[in-house]
Amino acid sequence: MPGRQAKLLSDSVIRKALNRIERRPTAARDRVIFLLSVRAGLRACEIAGLDWSMVTDPSGRIANLMTVQDSIAKKGGGRRIPMHDELKRALQAYGRSVHRTGPLLPSARGGDHLRANSVVNWFVELFSEIGATGCSSHSGRRTFITMSARRAHRAGASLRDVQLLAGHRSIEVTQGYIDGDSDAQRRLVASL
Repeated sequence: MPGRQAKLLSDSVIRKALNRIERRPTAARDRVIFLLSVRAGLRACEIAGLDWSMVTDPSGRIANLMTVQDSIAKKGGGRRIPMHDELKRALQAYGRSVHRTGPLLPSARGGDHLRANSVVNWFVELFSEIGATGCSSHSGRRTFITMSARRAHRAGASLRDVQLLAGHRSIEVTQGYIDGDSDAQRRLVASL
């Protein structure tokens, strides 16, 4: 990934963000926005473009798989992502307070989808409020991809599985998202 990469979110920054979100009048919606980034690895344009039909099953319940359609994904990189339990609970809570058809995150200006830029600005504001310098709307996605890669072996998964979850056409792009861990490298070498 050329250029400056988004900063990874530490567990403490994730907790701070979620705690801050809980104090907002739009907490249910905001929790969903944040978790779509951190627990599903979605880009801002994908978060903005989601419809309820992409996160619900035919009976209208929150599904076990999220469908990111090609129409909202970068370069047509649609995919299906298993629903993280924390995100599923957040969607269920949010769904109790809104009409569950059409845009998941409607714009306040007219009921159509939020714009991707609005999602980017939402993250800028949140990270500014909690003092998370250097974090951006892409930080949650990069954290999701890095953590997935680090834990893949425990789940019997491979880097190819992480690539598919990220919606990348090339494994090299996925590798560019993954942050190294010098402590883990020391433990790895010591274990040889």
